[in-house]
Amino acid sequence: MIIYTYPVRTAFTDRDVEMIETEFGIKQLPFTQNPVALPFYYILQFFQLVILLPKTTFYLCFFGGYHSVLPTLFGRIFGKKVFIQCGGTDAVNMPEINYGNFRKKWLRLATIYSFKNCTKILPVADSLIQSKYKYDPTISSKQGLKNLIPDLKTPIQTIYNGFDTDFWMDFGKERKPMTFITVAKGISNPVRARIKGIDMIELIALRFPEATFTLVGDFDYVPMAKNITTTGPQDKAGLREMFNSHRYYLQLSTSEGFPNALAEAMLCGCVPIGSAVGDIPMIIGDTGFILKQKDPDHLEKIIAKAFLIDFDTQRTKSRDKILKDYPYSKRKKELLELFN
Repeated sequence: MIIYTYPVRTAFTDRDVEMIETEFGIKQLPFTQNPVALPFYYILQFFQLVILLPKTTFYLCFFGGYHSVLPTLFGRIFGKKVFIQCGGTDAVNMPEINYGNFRKKWLRLATIYSFKNCTKILPVADSLIQSKYKYDPTISSKQGLKNLIPDLKTPIQTIYNGFDTDFWMDFGKERKPMTFITVAKGISNPVRARIKGIDMIELIALRFPEATFTLVGDFDYVPMAKNITTTGPQDKAGLREMFNSHRYYLQLSTSEGFPNALAEAMLCGCVPIGSAVGDIPMIIGDTGFILKQKDPDHLEKIIAKAFLIDFDTQRTKSRDKILKDYPYSKRKKELLELFN
């Protein structure tokens, strides 16, 4: 049985469980992101791991952090393999925007211990291994695991996210010009909003009052620009419908590893416009537009250029890029091979 632990349940943890349970037994042990609840969860997790130990064959963690310390320790003591999927916040140090595991002493120590003592690290993006960050000049350029843990010797294998290309479809419908969409949860928190690039969307919305911008994921966010609308979190079917009614997908994050919604939107025929952060440029390739630095004037020029493209040609290119590079079957195969 595989023990799978993570700080919060998400669509991508559900997807991993769906992939793995086709061939292996898997038990989910959710942890917490609430610092006050940490002592309780450590006690709970300890007894869960002890009780499940006779049946446990592997430990799998999404993100390195507080929740991965005990599985890593149990793995070392009892000779069981521990795999940690590195997802983004666990490979950056950005105190300038109050983001990343490495900006907090105890979380940094938990993350470093986990990554140095697990069997293998599985980043979802190559940029999380080591990168020279240039997008926001106020933020340190040294990011990624090897920059933040210089003596890291643990084997690393990138396993990219993979997507259900039969579900995420372009219905081929007509779409209104100048329509933009972004998926980002928790953006009523100003720190989260900046991380997800909502500040840039607010600025650009003012410069293109004839365009419409949709923010999906947080009803509590109150936009400043009149041409920005918000919706709460959507289920998969609802999100697919929304992608199919917009022309452009904006991923203007200040920090990112491999954004799932970007690839899902591209599969649904949205033309992507993204920041030069994480693996975003690699995901988009030549199918859309890249904002190399956090500059609203440059973004304005990109938006103006995007209005002039042959949308029907570009929507096909966007979908084909994800079909080719990030199929569901590829991630599933690589994940399952770990446990054979």
